[in-house]
Amino acid sequence: MKISRATKLTIIAIIILVIDQVVKVLVKTNMCIGESISVLGNWFQLLFVENKGMAFGMVFGGNAGKLFLTLFRIALVIFLFYYIKKLLKSKHTPIGVEVGLMLILVGALGNIIDSMFYGLLFSESTVFTAATFWPNGGGYAPLMMGKVVDMLYFPVIQGILPDWFPYRGGEQFIFFRPIFNIADSCITIGAFYLIIFKWKYFAKK
Repeated sequence: MKISRATKLTIIAIIILVIDQVVKVLVKTNMCIGESISVLGNWFQLLFVENKGMAFGMVFGGNAGKLFLTLFRIALVIFLFYYIKKLLKSKHTPIGVEVGLMLILVGALGNIIDSMFYGLLFSESTVFTAATFWPNGGGYAPLMMGKVVDMLYFPVIQGILPDWFPYRGGEQFIFFRPIFNIADSCITIGAFYLIIFKWKYFAKK
């Protein structure tokens, strides 16, 4: 029995989404804010942080900005769902285009779940205590105001910048400093893949 492209993409999307959410829930219910677990020496750590905004901890506009971001992600997911559905009807659409768009969709959806529901489902994570699921006193935030769980940290290169370095001489240098999650990775990988390898397809369209 031949499996359709739509079925393959759906299976991959569900697997990625489940992994993203399982990792986030395990981190949130077992780790305190700022707690880290070494996975590969100092090069790869699970470092638990939360952010109210965009990927890599960027924030704008307070609660209004948070609400706008969540609504934007929902609109993006709806648009991508129907766009991918349209592309699947054509046998001439490159599978790479569909996969790239699917990764962006899954990444946005993974962070939407955090923003939409985590505030209702979990107690507040602190530097002293891990969160609990379905707390008696209710969650830490209303609908759409939950924080996104981040934990992937790759400080591959660490050191001190030389004194002659402009503006930041003598300061600590870390690469790669941002802390992110699997959903963020999907968005980044999907976007860069489409830009680098599939730009000709979109240029023709």
